[in-house]
Amino acid sequence: MATTKTKAPEQTDDVQESALNELFIDELKDIYWAEKHLAKALPKMAKAATSNELRSAIDNHLTETENHITRLESAFESIGKKAVAVKCEAMAGLIKEGDEIVAETEKGSITRDAGIISAAQKIEHYEIASYGTLKTLASVLGYNEAAELLDSTLQEEKNADSTLTQIAEAGINQSSRSEKK
Repeated sequence: MATTKTKAPEQTDDVQESALNELFIDELKDIYWAEKHLAKALPKMAKAATSNELRSAIDNHLTETENHITRLESAFESIGKKAVAVKCEAMAGLIKEGDEIVAETEKGSITRDAGIISAAQKIEHYEIASYGTLKTLASVLGYNEAAELLDSTLQEEKNADSTLTQIAEAGINQSSRSEKK
């Protein structure tokens, strides 16, 4: 008795068995792990922040990140795959770097906030690159529902990056300039 593969309704067997499809699924697993681990790291970043505005922005992004995880699960489902996380070395490194910045800056300092923003924006830029690529691959593969889900997250990641820039430019960077060690 032959087993049948679950496939997205709009897919052909050629696409399902393509190297590009395999790459797409691997990258989806990677960002799924990244988002799940970011959801664990963001509360620590928020707690370390001095500025209420920065803390609030991080807390808001935590809520979005939890939604990103749910969206990724829907994207997996839309292509007929089970949501599986595979360790993302890039995100693991970015989170570690953020932890180091917090450890190396003085508690309650504006300089720590500048460092947290730097670390958070590196994470956002990684996510923007990942979601942009995934959205494009989903479109090429004909995964229209997944492409829409990924685009929604991409827009939120861009907004989070913009918010961090605004917070930094509104005073944190200037205020930290004159802060003593």
